[in-house]
Amino acid sequence: MRLKNPVKDIDLEKAKSAADLVKQFKETGGFTAKKLADAADITADMFADEDCTRILSFPAAIISTGTRGIIRDLVRKKLVDVLITTSGMVDHDFARVFADYYAGEFEMDDVKLHKEKVNRLGNVLIPNESYGNAIEDNMQPILGEIYKIKKEWAVHEITRELGVYLEKAKKGKESVLYWAAKNNVPVFTPGFESGSFGSQLWMFSQTHPDFKVNVLKDEQELNKITNNAKKTGALMIGGGISKHHTIWWNQFRGGLDYAVYITTAPEWDGSLSGARVREGISWGKVSEKARHITVEGEATVLLPLMISAVLERLK
Repeated sequence: MRLKNPVKDIDLEKAKSAADLVKQFKETGGFTAKKLADAADITADMFADEDCTRILSFPAAIISTGTRGIIRDLVRKKLVDVLITTSGMVDHDFARVFADYYAGEFEMDDVKLHKEKVNRLGNVLIPNESYGNAIEDNMQPILGEIYKIKKEWAVHEITRELGVYLEKAKKGKESVLYWAAKNNVPVFTPGFESGSFGSQLWMFSQTHPDFKVNVLKDEQELNKITNNAKKTGALMIGGGISKHHTIWWNQFRGGLDYAVYITTAPEWDGSLSGARVREGISWGKVSEKARHITVEGEATVLLPLMISAVLERLK
């Protein structure tokens, strides 16, 4: 053991930017703070590596919050090449183009909210008309239009078409789907049938029985992307199916070369969400030589801080 890096105090007067502050985190011995600084280093190098195909995986919930803007800007700035997410991401991103979500509190009267037809997602309030109504009223006509083009679609082809149509909407350019379509970033949603997006496809099929969704075509495309990549890297926010889909396809090419994971889940319950990146090495899903880190904490706090530091560093 070599004792060569003494712990230093944070000096806010010297922190003129997010990048300055995060840089100081590396020298503070500050538990999660140092991990966040290391994650910023790895992420910046991954974004700057022109040989790397960069995957961003995340769950739906953060798209109901202002963190949606961070995800959108990563796509808009072409810093990621692939999105792997969940059905609810399409729900929230699409719905917020047409209706507002509202700030609330975690401790509220949920019985009263139900009577008032307001849904609570953590401390975000979503009226029925901002969710189910906004999605159905605007998505069904789009499905009718793409049905005229062809009858069988992969899920990532449908999410692209949704993004294309959102260009016509007043707040369409606030959408992740819009920028993904514009910049040719495929959006994969394994388990798509578990949310409103999937229900809309099912509803459409009830009156158009020859309308088909080919999920194996999505798998084929992901297989092609990962196998053709010189290197792969992933910024993974939260666990579950989006994280697993990311690491699963990378095992067939020797594992991820870069891996940054942000999670609130504990490791001791054996869940995928709790599994640290290092566990993926044993499966071959992360390369033995990969630069990797797991940062414990809540993404709506950590991600804006980390990404602002990364963007400043990359200019």
